[in-house]
Amino acid sequence: MSRASRCAWAALLALLGTFLITPGRFAPLFRPLTPGDTPPIYAQTPLLTLAANHLLLVAVATLTAAVIALGLAVAATRPAGRDVLPFARSVARVGQTFPPVAVLALAVPIFGFGAVPTLIALVLYGLLPIFETALTGLDGLDPAVMEAARGMGMTDWQRLLRVELPLALPMILSGIRLAAVIGLATATIGSTVAASTLGEVIVSGLLTGNTAYVLQGGLVVSALALLIDAGFRYLERGATRRAGFGS
Repeated sequence: MSRASRCAWAALLALLGTFLITPGRFAPLFRPLTPGDTPPIYAQTPLLTLAANHLLLVAVATLTAAVIALGLAVAATRPAGRDVLPFARSVARVGQTFPPVAVLALAVPIFGFGAVPTLIALVLYGLLPIFETALTGLDGLDPAVMEAARGMGMTDWQRLLRVELPLALPMILSGIRLAAVIGLATATIGSTVAASTLGEVIVSGLLTGNTAYVLQGGLVVSALALLIDAGFRYLERGATRRAGFGS
């Protein structure tokens, strides 16, 4: 990453942090988009609190999806587990066949309003990208490397932990990155079932015709997505260098 890129990302992070901590400083920018005497900055719940809750929800969902999807990918790539692949792929595709709104509609009667239905929707939605990239990474390993590991007397678990997963890590991280970025955007719908997310700001703006609120929620989510995407890309480059695939 060039120095200019690092400076740009640092500036975006600083700007986002300043807005979340002291949003009142930006009130003049949003005043022209605010109808009537409505406050130009959303204040029903602190924006910093909503952003923290939003990130926590996405982090838990992405981590859960990663554990499940990676477990399915490992099982499907074992010599004795090739028959598991169709089942594993079907499980991973469940979230893509059901729209998140439909998952919420089915989950709310069972789990009630709050974060849990949104968490379930995000986990299901994040399974496929992580599973497919992990599967590609594990399946695409050089047979010569695997044979060398066997020749060194490594057990199956040692090969998995010391050779396969480290070499496949760049691909696995790319899937987790995609799931996280998708989850950040998708989590906004959680506010429709009383989950504390930045969608609360957007929904409030839509219901009241307040473009300023919609813009505030959308910009914060977008900035978080850009920063998280950049962070994961940095990790991917580091994992690629350690795996010996690049400089």
